[in-house]
Amino acid sequence: MTQELVTKQEPSVSNSDSQKHAERKKPVSIQELVESFKSTADDIGQISELSSEEKILISEFFSSLFKLMQPLAPSIAVNQSALPVEFGDVVQAHVDPTGHLILQYTDGRVELKDLSEEKNRELMTAVVGDILPKFKNLTSMQKRKLENRIKFLSSVTKEIQKSSEALSAALSAGQ
Repeated sequence: MTQELVTKQEPSVSNSDSQKHAERKKPVSIQELVESFKSTADDIGQISELSSEEKILISEFFSSLFKLMQPLAPSIAVNQSALPVEFGDVVQAHVDPTGHLILQYTDGRVELKDLSEEKNRELMTAVVGDILPKFKNLTSMQKRKLENRIKFLSSVTKEIQKSSEALSAALSAGQ
C-alpha cells in the first residue's frame, strides 16, 4: 500500500517566510485525513444523539417548571444582568410557567422568547441560572402563607367551636 502525501500551500508573504513555514509544516498523509474525517463523523453522530437527549430534557424541564410555578407565581423576574449583552436596553424581564421570556424595553416594545426553542438554548441556560435560586424564596413565601392561614383558621375554628357548643348547650337546657 502506498501512502500519498498532501501538503497545504499557504499564500506567500515573503520568500524567506514561506521557506521557514514550509520547513516547519509537516505534510498531512491521506491516512491522517481519513482518520480526521472518521473522527468528524463520530462527532456528528454524537452531536445528533446529544441533541435528541437535550430535546427530551428541555421538554421535561419545562413540564416540571410549569407544575412547580403554577401554584407559586404567575411569573418570575429575571435580572437584566443575567441576559446576554445583545438584548440591550431591557427594562424588565420575566419568565412565565410555560417557559416564555417576556422582555420589556425602554422604548415600550415587548418581545416574547420561547426558551424551549433550539435557537434560544444559550438564553435559556442564562435565564434558568438566574431564576432557579429564586424558587427557594417562592416556596418559603408559600409555606409562610399557608402557616399563617392555618394559624388564623385554627384560632377562629376553636372560637367558633366554643360558641357553637355553648349555643347547643343553651338550647338543650332551654327545652
